[in-house]
Amino acid sequence: MSRSLRHGALAATAIAFSIVSLSACAAGNSAETLKVRPDNAATSVGTIKVQNANVITQAEPEAEGPAVVVATLFNDGTEDEVLESITLPGTDVQVKLQPAKAAGPVEIPAGGRVVLGGKGNASAVIEGGREAAQDGNVQQVVFKLSRTGDVGLGANVVPATGYYKDFGPSALPEAPAATPSGTPETGGSETPEAPAGENSESPAAGTPESPAAGTEQQGTPETATAGTAG
Repeated sequence: MSRSLRHGALAATAIAFSIVSLSACAAGNSAETLKVRPDNAATSVGTIKVQNANVITQAEPEAEGPAVVVATLFNDGTEDEVLESITLPGTDVQVKLQPAKAAGPVEIPAGGRVVLGGKGNASAVIEGGREAAQDGNVQQVVFKLSRTGDVGLGANVVPATGYYKDFGPSALPEAPAATPSGTPETGGSETPEAPAGENSESPAAGTPESPAAGTEQQGTPETATAGTAG
């Protein structure tokens, strides 16, 4: 093989090796960093940025309970902002804001951020969530701030499953079991015991109708009360 052919073969081999190496590196980097990330809504007005905005409903379609608005609000300004309210245009629902700690407004400090949703963060709860938003839709959400004013965007409506599981709302608590009216509580003293020798409409414990072990008294088997001297 001539010198020129050998040089050409070597060059081709080097190029091919470089392409394979780059491809392998690219695949490796992607394998390490590739994650399924939802396409969350984001926008900015002035010094306020809203990112990762979503409306999250109950995990089960039939479940009753509220929904929540989740988002991260950044304040790039030099003045603190207060998130005064969140509204869902086109609906009559109310969104209840709650700071992460104690009571008071939800504040976005200058140069800082506030997270809505998730454990230990501020919350924005939508009462009547099923009536306000349906899974798969895009719901308009407006954040009203004390200085910037209204910041609106279209947020995806998703159930609290998968990626959103830890950010979703709590289900409504189950109603306590009702106690039948007129049924005396155990240990109560509202119903007095019938005096010995008098007939009672309801037989006491120890009578033949409702015998109690070891409580039947001699001479008065029908009217004896458990534990009462004859």
